[in-house]
Amino acid sequence: MSLKVNILLFEKFSNMLLACLLEPLRVVRDQTGANISWSILTPKDTSVRSSSGLRLSPDIPRADAERCDLLMVVGGDDFRQDAADPVSRKCVTLTKRAKTVIGADTGAWILASWGLLEGRKATLHWQTLAEFSEVFPNVEVLPDRFVRDDQIWTCGGASTAMDLMIALISELYGDALAHDAASMFLHDGSRFEGQGAGSMQPKGSHNLRRCTAIMAKNIEVPLSTETISKQANLSVRSMSRIFVRELGMPPQRYYQLMRLTRARDLVAHTDLTLNEVALRSGYSSAQSLSKAFSRQFGVSIGSTRKHKQIW
Repeated sequence: MSLKVNILLFEKFSNMLLACLLEPLRVVRDQTGANISWSILTPKDTSVRSSSGLRLSPDIPRADAERCDLLMVVGGDDFRQDAADPVSRKCVTLTKRAKTVIGADTGAWILASWGLLEGRKATLHWQTLAEFSEVFPNVEVLPDRFVRDDQIWTCGGASTAMDLMIALISELYGDALAHDAASMFLHDGSRFEGQGAGSMQPKGSHNLRRCTAIMAKNIEVPLSTETISKQANLSVRSMSRIFVRELGMPPQRYYQLMRLTRARDLVAHTDLTLNEVALRSGYSSAQSLSKAFSRQFGVSIGSTRKHKQIW
C-alpha cells in the first residue's frame, strides 16, 4: 500500500514530536518496501526553526503540494499567532487535498482556527486544554492521549504522537507491522501482551492517568485533593500513595507544577498581563503566582517575560 504524506511545519515545532510521527512510518517503509514518501511544507515556503534551534527547509513550495493520503499539521510554540496569521490560514487548502489529517501538539489549535474541528472531538497538549476549550467552545475537548474523529486525528506531545502513529499503522498495515514499528522504540514487550498494537497503553497506572486528566481539565479553578480523589473514585489516601509511588511527590505538589508550567508557557508565549496569567493558572493574584514561581524555578516570573526565555 502506497502512502503519500505532506508535513506542514510551523515555527518552533518539536523535533521529538516530528520524529515520533515519522520514524514509525520509516520503519514500515524500510522493513516492507512499502511506497511511503513524505514532503516537508511550511506556511510561507521558507525554512522554519524548531524549538531547539534546528532549521528545516521545505521540500517544495506549498502551492506545488500534491494530493496526499495523510497531512500532518505540526504546530509550534507560537501557535496563537500562527492561527491568526492570514498567510497561515491559507494553508487550510492543504486539508482539502488530504484523505486523513493529523493535528499534532498545538496543531489541533491550528486546525480548530481553520474551522475543521467544529462539532468534533479533539485533544492537544495538556497545558492548553483549558484555554482551548474557552477559545473553541464548539469542540469537544478530551484529555485522551490521542483522539480520532472520522478522518481527523489529534494528539498532544511526542509520546502521544507515537501512540497515534502506532494505531494508524495498525489500521493501515496490520497489527504485526505496528508491533514491529513500536518495538524499534519501546523495550517493554509486556505492553503488547494480550492486546493489539493499536491499543498500546501509555506509562502510568490507569488511576494516575485518570487523576492527572482531572487536574489538567481544572487548571484555572483548582480542585481540592478530596474533590479530585472523589471524581477519580479513589480515597485521598490511595491517591496520595499512587502519586508518591509513581511520581515521587504528593498530588497537590504535582498539581501545582502543572499550574506553574501552564503559567510559564503563557508568560513565554503571550502578552497577557501577569494578573491574567495568574487567573489562567489558578492563582488569585500576580503576587501569589510570582512567589510560587520563584520558589519552583529559581527565577522571577518578570525576568522570564523580559527575556522571553523558552523553556
